[in-house]
Amino acid sequence: FIIAGSTVSTGSGKMLVACVGESSVGGRIKAAVYSADAEEAEGSPMTMKLETLAHQISYFGLAVSALCLFGMIIIQFGVNGDTETWWPDLTRFIITAITILAVVVPEGLPFAVTLSLAFSARRLGEKDNLVKELKSCETMGSATTICSDKTGTLTANRMTVRGAYVAGISHMPDSSESEPIGIRIKQKTSEAVKDILGQLLCICTMDESSLGAPGENVFKGNPTECALLVLAESLGYDYRKVRSETKGRSEQTLKDGKVIMFSSARKMMSWAVPKENGGWRIYCKGASEVVMSRCTKTQASESGEDMVATALEPETVTKIEETVIHAFASKAMRTIGVAYRDFDSKPDFDATSSTITNADGTPAQEVETELTLIGIMGIEDPLRPEVPGAIEKCYNAGIDVRMVTGDNLETAVAIAKDCGILRDEHFSINEAGGPPQLKKYRAIEGKEFRTHVHQTVNGEQVFNQDKFDEIWPYLRVLARSSPEDKLTLAKGLNASVLYKNTERCQQLEKEGIKIFPDRQVVAMTGDGTNDAPALKKADVGFAMGKAGTQVAKDAADIVLLKDNFADIVVAALWGRNVYESISKFVQFQLTVNIVAVTVAVVGAFYKQDSPLAATQMLWVNLIMDSLASLALATEPPTDDMLQRPPVNRSKSMITKSMWTNMLGHAFYQAVVLLFLLFAFPDIGSMPQGTDYVKGLHYFKNDWMPEEAKATCLYLDPDWKATEEFPDGDAPRLCSSDIKILERFALCVEDPERDVKDDEYKCSYFGGDHKYWKPNPVKAPSLHYTIIFNTFVVMTLFNEINSRKLHGEMNVFHNITANPYFASIFFLIALFQGIVGAIPLGEGGRFIKVYGDGMGGMYWLMALGLGLGVLVWQQIFVNVVKKFVVPKAEL
Repeated sequence: FIIAGSTVSTGSGKMLVACVGESSVGGRIKAAVYSADAEEAEGSPMTMKLETLAHQISYFGLAVSALCLFGMIIIQFGVNGDTETWWPDLTRFIITAITILAVVVPEGLPFAVTLSLAFSARRLGEKDNLVKELKSCETMGSATTICSDKTGTLTANRMTVRGAYVAGISHMPDSSESEPIGIRIKQKTSEAVKDILGQLLCICTMDESSLGAPGENVFKGNPTECALLVLAESLGYDYRKVRSETKGRSEQTLKDGKVIMFSSARKMMSWAVPKENGGWRIYCKGASEVVMSRCTKTQASESGEDMVATALEPETVTKIEETVIHAFASKAMRTIGVAYRDFDSKPDFDATSSTITNADGTPAQEVETELTLIGIMGIEDPLRPEVPGAIEKCYNAGIDVRMVTGDNLETAVAIAKDCGILRDEHFSINEAGGPPQLKKYRAIEGKEFRTHVHQTVNGEQVFNQDKFDEIWPYLRVLARSSPEDKLTLAKGLNASVLYKNTERCQQLEKEGIKIFPDRQVVAMTGDGTNDAPALKKADVGFAMGKAGTQVAKDAADIVLLKDNFADIVVAALWGRNVYESISKFVQFQLTVNIVAVTVAVVGAFYKQDSPLAATQMLWVNLIMDSLASLALATEPPTDDMLQRPPVNRSKSMITKSMWTNMLGHAFYQAVVLLFLLFAFPDIGSMPQGTDYVKGLHYFKNDWMPEEAKATCLYLDPDWKATEEFPDGDAPRLCSSDIKILERFALCVEDPERDVKDDEYKCSYFGGDHKYWKPNPVKAPSLHYTIIFNTFVVMTLFNEINSRKLHGEMNVFHNITANPYFASIFFLIALFQGIVGAIPLGEGGRFIKVYGDGMGGMYWLMALGLGLGVLVWQQIFVNVVKKFVVPKAEL
């Protein structure tokens, strides 16, 4: 059968369409990949946590803002009984409540998440990981299991025939042998056997499989077939010439022959051609055990031109299995059987055997039975040198690696041992003194796997999750597998809730197997069209960029451009970095929010007004949320991220260590800001409050004697010298009592104002002076500008502390590796310097800062308090490590 979507590269022919659309094999695969129903309903682990966190923060913000609103209303209108200006006051209370709500909600979080994912996707692209789904970056960081192919992923996909068994003679791989395997076969094999072997290797291979020009060492097409073509060339056969001169194989005479392409159901390929002297010959190659089971004769090694075939006795089969197939497989070589059969006339290619079945249980084709064995080829695909180290990193990171391959069990086990998937703990000591034996279920074949995890219900094979849970904790190697086995593996691991079975988990832990305490997050590799459903079902699907089909690439989340397993580990590292980057931003942002809410709530109850104005919080959101998210989202990963286990789905986004960091730094900053709010006006001899009146300018007479020092309030800074005041000095009121000046400012604004129980009524000042009412306009105070600036500076320095989540002392470690961070840090400092220090005049009103600027002294004070955040980090971390959070939880 031809799968829908197949490409015809050469030749012509007729085809009967048996089914189309979703009824075809290709259609079913594409439906599983492209249909809307195939989309995953469940979000990534981090997305789910952030949604939960966002809801919690929103509910908290609504509760706090509502509490403050009603609290201010009750205090102002009920306790104080001040209803004279109830509408402006109520409006101000609502604005304050909205400000508190705006403070609580971390608006920059979605931006930080998207930015971090995009940044990681870009960096992964530079490291040969083409990310198709942004969320897969973060999901890979939570991966607990990687199910990997062998060929081309763990190995270099550079096949080489290293050993051979031809016509009864073994040519074992030996490093001491300098001659190529083809030369050794020529020296010990008859011309007749060499000829039929060379003909088979050239004819029974696909057109897509070819070699580059001599000396180029370039493989094109199937690597296994390319290795066989190299062997044919070393035997003295030019595959191009043989193909073009063979009837039924050349491009012009293809219709005179018959090809039976390789399939996973048959695990073999055959090509039948007419013989020159009459009759037909079919050449076969495939999995050694499959080809051996179809053979009834074996080619004997005789000198001369004639070929001699003898019956393939059971003893011979056993000998070949033990001395050849097992020997090759133990050296991590794939074993390929080659055989042929002659027919006196054109055979019936549609006839099937009544006794022999294919690997999937379907009847075998009659022409592929009663074969004559030529030999067994041992093909080595060398392990990529970086793979053992990458797998070691996976185990250190708490990620299980499982190999899923079509090779036979022994070859798969040998490769798994070499690359580190199978470790010492997976073997048991052989009491008989032989080599260690694999423990149960550590490595099994696909047939045994399918039998174990399925049960027959009404004549159909149905997946049994309980049976699957019995086997998957042990499984490390799945050999002779099919694409359906991959899909079963992905479904079973995703659906397993074995971690909830405490008794079973404890039993497995005694056997040295620790079950991850949450649902498995599965990464799956694949290259074929049949792998697409498994890639789609896995949490993260990896397709091969070089060997992968387009359907597989479409189904995958990430494409490995170099087909290298080590790149999967890079994806896991960057995925964890995404999670840590977002955690850093959450830690930073929530610290800002806790401090801001604390100050705003205290101000709301104490003065029925927030010291931090709504426009100031918008400024904080602009420079802190957006720019800080860029700084923290671009932090590069560190190797110690792969020294910790994956973060499970059910665990809160905010860890104990993060809580202690946030509360500890919020405590420091809140204490500083509340001190500035309540105590600093007396220390700094400045009026306390949110506003001053334009035209009433406070000025400290520092030139006066200490005992006579007072603060003067100039009534009209635009006043010029007149005859009434010839000295050129504007009318002013000076007093060492700030409260007198505050009351005077209110009286200038409203001379009729009269507050109960107020020591200084407006009549105290008189009220008839013409300069008392210079059309006053409210403007921001120096006091609250100092609070705002100090808050921003402390937050800026805490951004450095937020680079660390686990109680690290050196918060500057690796800071130079992120140029974005330093650039943004100084950019924010520059912006805040412009806002806080430079006189903005009327422009200061828009952001509620003192129009004449704070001055250098107050900026140095804010800088010192900001540096105190770094000092507090060192003190705080030591206290936390010793008394609060155990080191293991940091």
